[in-house]
This record gives sequence, structure tokens and C-alpha cells, in this order.
Amino acid sequence: MNALRGIVVGALALSGCTVPPSPPASAPQLPERWRQVSSAQASPSVSAPALLPAGAPGDTRDWWQSFGSGELNRLIAIAQTQSLEIATAVARVQRAEASARLAGATLLPDLSAGVEAGRQGRLGGDAWAEGTRYAVGLNAQYELDLWGRNRADYQAALASVQASRFDQQSVLLTVTAGTASAWIQAVSLRERLGVSQLNLQSAERVLQLVQSQVEAGSAMALALAQQRTLVAQQQRQVHALRQQAQQATTALALLLGQAGDMTLATDKLDALSLPSINAGLPSALLLRRPDIAAGEARLSAASADVAAARAALMPSLSLSGYVGGGGQRLSQILENPLYSLAASLTAPIFNAGRLAAGRDLAQADREALLAQYRQSIVAAFADVQVALDARAGLQAQELAQQEALVQAEAALALADARYREGAETLLVLLDAQRSLYAAQDEAIQIRAARLQNAVDLYRALGGGWQRETTEH
Repeated sequence: MNALRGIVVGALALSGCTVPPSPPASAPQLPERWRQVSSAQASPSVSAPALLPAGAPGDTRDWWQSFGSGELNRLIAIAQTQSLEIATAVARVQRAEASARLAGATLLPDLSAGVEAGRQGRLGGDAWAEGTRYAVGLNAQYELDLWGRNRADYQAALASVQASRFDQQSVLLTVTAGTASAWIQAVSLRERLGVSQLNLQSAERVLQLVQSQVEAGSAMALALAQQRTLVAQQQRQVHALRQQAQQATTALALLLGQAGDMTLATDKLDALSLPSINAGLPSALLLRRPDIAAGEARLSAASADVAAARAALMPSLSLSGYVGGGGQRLSQILENPLYSLAASLTAPIFNAGRLAAGRDLAQADREALLAQYRQSIVAAFADVQVALDARAGLQAQELAQQEALVQAEAALALADARYREGAETLLVLLDAQRSLYAAQDEAIQIRAARLQNAVDLYRALGGGWQRETTEH
């Protein structure tokens, strides 16, 4: 007992040399404000010096409702409950929690109980080995965490749980933003298809007019061929847009976890609201992006892994105890109880560098995760800045395109009237038609791009996620 006590006391004294996990390194320096856009294109919310209060468009979790579409709200609700990607992320969280419980179990003793019953008899010879014997016992084993290895493993597992939860929030944001983007894309293609079909009908009416003029001898066959070419091109455009619209609807159904066809009720983007989003301060991204929080949690786990790998190089002390008894009858089991205590101190001497290589591997993994963590912060800043730059540019493009559309409509009406009066050639009418078709299609695409840009900006800003509220 004195020897056992001396081993335990000496080992506990040495445990004061435990190396704690290193804290994560600081984040890279970010600019104080977002880059300013030109005064001609600037939006008042781009250069806001502070974050919006809770519940403002830039900080709300239900940011998709700011578009003002009931169908979009319904589809996102379906995606958040039925998405297979989110279900996979939830399962990863459950796995990480189970791993953390497994790692935490090593901090407590193992206790087991056993009951034995047996009978032996003599097969030959003079040896006396006959009778029945019963035994009952209680075993306890415990490894003293002298250097903090088990504690570090537990801390790494807890950090991994945090990382998996942040990953779940990232997947939720990705699925939500992806659903909104896919829906906008599908609706824009449906609207472009509708405009293209109307333009085809208009081109066919002009074709009938030209054909009647050719039959009457007032127009040349060249004009007829040119108009037929325009009609064929417009037919090709209709078929192409119909195919793209079907593909976009299929992609949207995939995000919703559905394999069948789905029908959309929205045909135009004009009814959608274009939200005004406050970008806040660049430094706020550290608290508003779940992927950055996940990277920091993984870095904490890697630091704990380094501490555990270092502790593996040190000696380990295990304690074990047993108490029990036995006899030839059940009533005699506890008449003569016995106990035993043991301590085992084991130190690595030669392992061909395996433990040292494990330490170096853990340190290298931590350095790689540190670089990835810093890269995620820089990439997050770039995502927001690119979205802000695109917002200003798309706003200016839409204003210019609206003017181009007005002028194209006026030019076609004038060309059509002059052509019917014989004051203008068919080439002028055809050019006016092509200009209007292109202007209408481009206007829809720019409107869709502005709505997509709003989704991208919401996603880049974290979609209203707040780290301090999620971790509780």
C-alpha cells in the first residue's frame, strides 16, 4: 500500500507539467468599411457605418420574406423541413455528439460486476478436482489523466460538436439561398418564355403580312425569306427557353427533396420587392457567418489534438481494484471476501517515432486549419464586397435597360406603322423587331440578376445568423 501510494502521489505531482491546448490565432485584419462605389451608382445602404438593429432586413433570419412572395415563402419552408442535405447535416451533429460522449467517458472510472458459476470433475487419475464453485466480484479501472490527454480529447470532441452545429447552420443557409435562387431562375425563365412566345406570335403576324404582299407583287421574295428566318429563330428561342425552364424547375425540386414534377404559380418577377440590405461593418462577419464559426471551432479542436498528441509522449498511470468472494455454495460467497489494488505506470521507450510523428501530424493539421480559417474570413469579405459591387452595377444597368426598352417599343410601333403605309422598308421593321425582342429579354435577365444579387448578399452576410444566439 505504501508503494502504491508513492506511485500515485509522484504521478500527480508530475501532472503539473500538463500542456494546455493553444488558443486559436487571431483573425486577419479586415478594413474598417466596405469599399465605396461611385456616387452615380451608390446606394444609400451600401456605405452604412453601423449594423442595422435586430429585425432589420440585413439581420433577419426570415430574409426571404422581404421579397414579398408567398410562393417563395412556402417553398423555402418545404426545403428547410424536407431537404436531404439538411437531414445529412443533422445526422452529422448527432454523430459528433455521440463521439463527444464517448470521449468524455474516458474521464471517469470503468466499473463492472461479474457473477460466475462452474463445475469441474475428474476424468481420470487421482487428482481431486471435483465440485461446484460460485464467485461474485466487482472490478474498477481508472487511468489518471496526468498530462491532460483524455481531457484534451474531450475538448476536441466538444469543439467538433460545435463545428458540426455551425456546419448545419451553413447547410441551412445554403439550402435556403439555393432554393430562393433556383426559384428566381425558374420564374425568370418562365417569364422569358412567355415574352418569347408573344414575340413569336408577333413575328408570325408580320410573316403573314409580308407573304400577302409578295403574292400581291408589292414585296420581294427576299423580304419573305428574311421574315421566315426571324420566325424560325424565334421558334428556336422558344424551344430553348422551355427546356431551360423545365431544367430549372427540376433543380428546384431537387433542393426541396422531391423527385417528381412541380408546378409554379408565379410567372413574372415584376411583383417581387427588391429589398434594401444593410451590409454593416466588415468586422461583423466574424459573428454573422456560420462557416467562419465552424472554422474557428475546428481550429480549437486541432489545438486540443496537439495537446493530446504531446501528452501521449508522457508516462501513463492506471489504477485497478477488485473486491469479491467465492465458495462451493451460494451461501458461502460473501463469507470470505477478498480485495486487491494495483497501480501500473507505463512509459513509452521505443516506438520507432510513432508518437512523435503523431504529434507532428497534429501540429501540421492545426497549421493547415489555421490557414483555412483565415482564408474563410478573407473569402467571406470578398463575397460581400463582390455582391455590393454587383448591386450598384446592376442597378445602373436596369435603369439604362428600362430606357432602352421604352425606346425599342416606340421604334417598333413607328416602324410598323410606316411599313404598313409603305414609307419604310422591311429591313427597318425587322431591325426594330430584333431590338425590341432583345431589349425585353435583357430587361427580364437584369431584373432576375438584381434579385439573385439580393439573395447572394443575404447569404454573404450570413442570412441573419448570429453566433451569440446560436451557441446558447
